[in-house]
Amino acid sequence: MAKTEFKSESKRLLDLMINSIYTHKEIFLREIISNASDAIDKLYYISLTDQNVGLNKDDFKIHIEIDKPNRIITVSDNGIGMDKDDLDNNLGTIANSGSFKFKQENEKNDDVDIIGQFGVGFYSAFMVASEITVETKKYNCPTAYRWNSSGVDGYEITEIEKDTVGTKIILKIKEDTENEKYSEYLEKYKISALVTKYSDYIRYPIIMEMEHRKLREDCDLEHPEYDEVKEDEVLNSMVPIWQRSKKDVTDDEYNEFYKQKFFDFENPAKVFSNSVEGIVTFKSLLYIPSKVPFDYYTKEYKKGLQLYSSGVLIMDKCPDLLPEHFAFVKGVVDSQDLSLNISREMLQHDRQLKNIAGTLEKKIKNELASWLKNDREAYEKFYANFGRQLKYGLVADYGAHKDVVKDLVLFYSSTEKKLVTLKEYTERMAEDQKEIYFATGESIENIDKLPQTEYFRDKNKEILYCPEEIDEFAFQSMGDYNDKKFKNIVNEDIEEEAQPNDENKNDDSTLKFIKDILGDKVQEVVFSKKLKSHPVCLTAKGGVSFEMEKYMSMAQPEARVKAERVLEINASHPAVNALIANITADKDKAEKYAKLLYSQAVIIAGLQLEDPSEYADLVCSLMN
Repeated sequence: MAKTEFKSESKRLLDLMINSIYTHKEIFLREIISNASDAIDKLYYISLTDQNVGLNKDDFKIHIEIDKPNRIITVSDNGIGMDKDDLDNNLGTIANSGSFKFKQENEKNDDVDIIGQFGVGFYSAFMVASEITVETKKYNCPTAYRWNSSGVDGYEITEIEKDTVGTKIILKIKEDTENEKYSEYLEKYKISALVTKYSDYIRYPIIMEMEHRKLREDCDLEHPEYDEVKEDEVLNSMVPIWQRSKKDVTDDEYNEFYKQKFFDFENPAKVFSNSVEGIVTFKSLLYIPSKVPFDYYTKEYKKGLQLYSSGVLIMDKCPDLLPEHFAFVKGVVDSQDLSLNISREMLQHDRQLKNIAGTLEKKIKNELASWLKNDREAYEKFYANFGRQLKYGLVADYGAHKDVVKDLVLFYSSTEKKLVTLKEYTERMAEDQKEIYFATGESIENIDKLPQTEYFRDKNKEILYCPEEIDEFAFQSMGDYNDKKFKNIVNEDIEEEAQPNDENKNDDSTLKFIKDILGDKVQEVVFSKKLKSHPVCLTAKGGVSFEMEKYMSMAQPEARVKAERVLEINASHPAVNALIANITADKDKAEKYAKLLYSQAVIIAGLQLEDPSEYADLVCSLMN
């Protein structure tokens, strides 16, 4: 029989499908199995009203056979099959989908769930096969047919003898080349792995004959003997765990699924599932790891959820389903309502995807809020791992997500001596307190020793201690919390009634003397309103804080961003009084005192001394 050319723009289009549309050759098996599942779906749907089919749901199966010596893979199903017109229309015309038409005709029936919609998946097999043969017999059709093609040259259709309804697809696997190794697809372990990866949740059994070593009966256990046994094995689990009722799934099953699916040795810290019906119908099963992945805070880490369409894996990590502030979440999403691109490997960026992502964000937020409220100890363990990621949500996109995460973040309280929420802080505020006080530094311990905190502690004013670089950026991005502005007590001055309590407070000549000695190292020298037992401290003036200066010096040293420094001195401290007394008695010593006090203020602020050797020499000279 003469070959028939493809009914589309044939050679160029088929070449495009084989070489450009699909990014991974291994998906050919996913496409063939999905087509087989669609064919079974169609016959199963008919069997609901036509008892002549003679099959119930348990009778439907997909078989895979491998003939390694002859480089043949065969995928068989007992689905609806095809007649000559179907072969011409569905396999002879590229991008013509019988499944799509069937779905349109039965779109009101909930039992119809067809995966294939584009009619190009079948041709992905040409990525690995030099020749494809299809042997098929359609239900209620007396004649069976063979369709054969080696690619762009066209195809042949001939009548054959076939007793059973269904379709058999026979792939002649290409020979290996220097750049491409096709022989791996003739290994049963590889085919089994691909079924597990892409088609594990196809609703019908996918069966392949597997070899096993079986211990011989009555053999000597000290010298055991084995037989090689071949047995049919079901490769797919068929029913996804997220499709089962929650009451029918144990905690151990959820945990084992997580560990196997996401390659973790520990149980997850949190599990929550979701079933949504509406504009977009989908199910999700989400996990929060109990520990930080080793590469989490690196550029190599890729966020995203596994995305399935009717049980078929579409993307291993779909980043668009998770916002950055919830990047730590792992899990799966399954929906039959997604608009997929022609290769079924990527999503079209449409309203369905955004709808799912928005619903998931609300779900995760609510679960975390409930966790925080009902199990504070467990939440704080989670927060130690991923709190920084939540704070990122306060900063990202110019604070666009702050309302999502602002009640999930925690900060250490100077009065409570533990982590607290912003809501808990504001509920304890005195009526006359207008601002939320915070202080930044390298650690909780270092912040607690800052001179500026002493005044607030004495007045029992609560301060949020912020040892992470992102903290101050987060507060700046938020602007306020429930109309309460954030105030860094290490920056500028505070609106308090405190005033310098010493007769030296009005001695402007002392301030001028110290400023002249220090020059442009400081913007200003003032008598402090808040120092008590410490002689000096540094205060940042303007929009740049000391923590920002330290961060920018590491991130962009060439920018040379520097905070404007104000030296505050304690008019009642003996060291300051000694300096003032020596301005007239021993000016040289007064200059050394001024430099020494400034250097001490720099060290207390956690900043780098410009010349540590000069500081050491200065201390030694005063000791002598």
